Amino acid sequence: MQQRSIETIVPAPQFEEGGGFIVHRPFPTAQIDHLDPFLLLDEMGPVTYGKGEAIGAPDHPHRGFETVTYLLAGEMQHRDSAGHAGGLRPGDVQWMTAGAGVVHSEMPSDHMMREGGAMHGFQIWVNLPRADKMARPRYQEIPSERIPTWRSADGRVSIKVISGKVESTHAVIETHTPIVFLHLTLEPGASFTQSIEAGFNAFAFVFDGTLEAGGSIGVVRPHTAVVFRHDGDAVTIRAARDEHPLQALLLAGKPIGEAVARYGPFVMNSREELVQAFEDFQSGRMGHIPAEVVH
Repeated sequence: MQQRSIETIVPAPQFEEGGGFIVHRPFPTAQIDHLDPFLLLDEMGPVTYGKGEAIGAPDHPHRGFETVTYLLAGEMQHRDSAGHAGGLRPGDVQWMTAGAGVVHSEMPSDHMMREGGAMHGFQIWVNLPRADKMARPRYQEIPSERIPTWRSADGRVSIKVISGKVESTHAVIETHTPIVFLHLTLEPGASFTQSIEAGFNAFAFVFDGTLEAGGSIGVVRPHTAVVFRHDGDAVTIRAARDEHPLQALLLAGKPIGEAVARYGPFVMNSREELVQAFEDFQSGRMGHIPAEVVH
């Protein structure tokens, strides 16, 4: 396989979101707007809340794309305008297709709200093609025990296969456009190579340990994205030979190649469609979360 080279290194500055929680976000920023089909990547935390301090994202709408929440630590509960409710624990994934529109809330669990504790996870926004933007909202909620794990023969590489596949290990999540989403854990000095389809955009996000990039780049430390060029059919991730394992997300996806018009919680193909989305939300056509489950 021909290894893809690194195109650019993108730091993830801090932003405040939702009810005031801090995220590290490599895009969209002034340096890079999006990596089709990926619209946003937020690392939530890591943060440790005291009693009564935990915060989240109260009622807000979405239309025209998918939100993917992957939790590493803590507990979250979500509710929406269609009456759907559920919870996320460490290792769980929620893949929500907002489609035609939904109002939902993402908050710490009641236990987290009372007692506090560690919170760490990711939210990724994935665009939908024009043909699917007004699809019926859908949830795929996958508990940690159902997410397949691939391990190298020497046991030095462990990968949670959230979307796509690693060799013969296939994810259980279905996607509208072909996507690879892997959580990599590499022991110091270990390496892993993943095949990437021609034309797919691909990037890695380091959140613990150190990635060995080589050349003039040297190493890549946490809260940093590595964007790869389209000059090969594989990506190799190497952990630096230091004291800590490397943990990173590796994502790749087939570009949709359509116009992107977005503002706040809506992602459509034109300004007119954005205006319609706001009108539909403000008029209540996207619904409301029932009062008895509002936080």
